[in-house]
Amino acid sequence: MSNEPLLLTATRVCTFEGPALLTNASGFFFAREERLFLVTSRHVLSDAPSKHFPDRIEIELHVDADNLAKAENVSIALYGGENRQPRWRQGVDGGGEVDVAAMEIAPGALPEAAVYRAFTPAHLCRAFDRVEIGSSVLVVGFPLGFHDTLHHMPVARQGVVASSFGLRFQGLGYFLTDARTHRGASGAPVVARVPALESIQGDLPWTLLGVHSARLDVGSRDIGQDEALGLNCAWYADILLTLTEA
Repeated sequence: MSNEPLLLTATRVCTFEGPALLTNASGFFFAREERLFLVTSRHVLSDAPSKHFPDRIEIELHVDADNLAKAENVSIALYGGENRQPRWRQGVDGGGEVDVAAMEIAPGALPEAAVYRAFTPAHLCRAFDRVEIGSSVLVVGFPLGFHDTLHHMPVARQGVVASSFGLRFQGLGYFLTDARTHRGASGAPVVARVPALESIQGDLPWTLLGVHSARLDVGSRDIGQDEALGLNCAWYADILLTLTEA
């Protein structure tokens, strides 16, 4: 098994409409009591502006702890019931829709030998003053679908917290990171090492700060003269406490 349990929290998410592959994205596992959830960006599962409406996703899972080259794809329907109700949960706060989705994974839906790790409520940051501006973060995912195709592992991009952590940037439920990111990283966990919290996080000593959503740019930028900002939106991960309530 990998000696980096953080890498086993993330999974590649592929969206489909019927048999047609639409997009690649990132996701991660979150466990609460006896329930397991897949977390990703809400726009990965449904996005009206881009007319992106997949009907299922596939996630990739390791199935042999001694041989990480062995993996299986698991197909998950996004709608259920006679009225095709969305199977994911999404949130709204005072600033509008939150670009985070959590979908409960039914018992038995994953291979019996599935190898993965999951964040828990103990990995969430409630003491916002423990994370300073400029704190180092990792965005763990599958940018442009890129990953270790032999061992089915994600990659990590390094960045820093670029806005005051704990404040809702421009009144919205996210903070900013300064990191080089690409399409396909949407839904990736944004994590940091917070020493004050590591004693309760076991052998996964990472604090889940946010869910990477998208790159942020300004409409007034002159594409010919100005470089992209290189800033990104990361929605505060404590929304998961609401989305995973029984």
